[in-house]
Amino acid sequence: MDMKLSRLFPVVAASAGVLALSACGGGGTTNAASSSTASTASTASSSETATTTVTTATSSPASTPAAQPADNGLCKSGDVKLSLGQGDSGAGSTYRPLLITNSSAKPCTIQGFPGVSYVAGTDGHQVGKDAFREGTKGNAVKLDPGQTAAADIQFVNVRNYDPGTCQPTPVKGLRIYLPQETASNFVPSDGTGCASTKIPGNQLAVKTVHPA
Repeated sequence: MDMKLSRLFPVVAASAGVLALSACGGGGTTNAASSSTASTASTASSSETATTTVTTATSSPASTPAAQPADNGLCKSGDVKLSLGQGDSGAGSTYRPLLITNSSAKPCTIQGFPGVSYVAGTDGHQVGKDAFREGTKGNAVKLDPGQTAAADIQFVNVRNYDPGTCQPTPVKGLRIYLPQETASNFVPSDGTGCASTKIPGNQLAVKTVHPA
């Protein structure tokens, strides 16, 4: 063998080894970079998902409170104190004003006819018919705290009726409903009413509310 060729073989072999090692090293670097890129993308995707979840949770609308009924400004049973004023007698009847005083801390308005009836017994049962509404409905009356309105009531002397027709019954007072109110007030007043609903005429009559 030629001495020049024998010296050349080791050099070629060494070069081939270096190239082989370089090729292996290059492949390892590429895989590491790919792994790093995939990990970064996965972390970013997880962060976006978490952010979206938090945003959705915090942007949920708060519950809306239930709407409260508006105050219509009318006098209610709990806003007033009722009493009977002094009256006059004549033609078999007594006339007395029902006094309606605003005992609340705010103004209220009242208009029309109060409901009036006799009541008796421990259970407060009604005696006879409701009071007849006499005349026309008047204007609204505004009551500031402490102010008073009135509605005139006619009390017929029921002893002038035939007892068999009237069925006279002792009463304890009056049940009063303010206009457009569903809760009642009680006004004590001893007397006698007709339990029968078939008497001629009316044992009670009431006029519209007016300023006192």
